[in-house]
Order: sequence, then C-alpha cells, then structure tokens
Amino acid sequence: MPNLFNKLPGYSRTPPGKERVILRWLPRVLLGGSALLVLPSLAVRVLLMYKPEQNTATLVTTVDIHVISLLILLWIAAFTVAIGACVVLVMKGPAYVADAYPLVDIESPETSTTIT
Repeated sequence: MPNLFNKLPGYSRTPPGKERVILRWLPRVLLGGSALLVLPSLAVRVLLMYKPEQNTATLVTTVDIHVISLLILLWIAAFTVAIGACVVLVMKGPAYVADAYPLVDIESPETSTTIT
C-alpha cells in the first residue's frame, strides 16, 4: 500500500505561538468568568433574603436573565476563540506533498500536449 501522506522534504515545523497560550488559558478563563458572572445573582438572593418585599421576585428574575445572557455570551465567545486557535494550530501542522500534476512546459512546447 502506498504512503498517502508524504511529508514535504526540508520542512521544519513552525514553532508554537499564541494559539497554544490561548488554548491553555481558555478553560481557566471560562470557569473563572462563569464564576464571576454568577456572583451578582447570588448576591441579589443573599441581600434580598433579609428584605421580603413584593418586587424582590421581579428583581431576582431580572438579574438572573441578565446573568444567563452574559454567560451564554461568554461561552459563545470562548468557543469562537477556541475554534480560531484550533484552525491556526492545524494550519501550522506539518506540510505534505500534494498530488503530482504534470505541468505544460512553456520552454519546450513540442513536448507538451495540447487539448483539442
């Protein structure tokens, strides 16, 4: 069976760049950011525990909606950054030899084939 993936001779792998740093920091940013975004919702619940009023349910619901929307925004942004970093990581991978394609030599047209 022929080797389908022939690496390009003389190719040196590109050194890792910012994409590795981004991928390494992404879980921490996602967990830390999520924890920070949940804090207002918890704070409202704790502070309103001592003030039983009629409109406290509305305030808690409003804060929860804002927190959930910001969490979704954070997760989508982190996912988008992760996709971009993975694309850069794949593009920096090893180079492979493409399929052989015979080119028409302009300097010696008598040996070239013409399409009719």
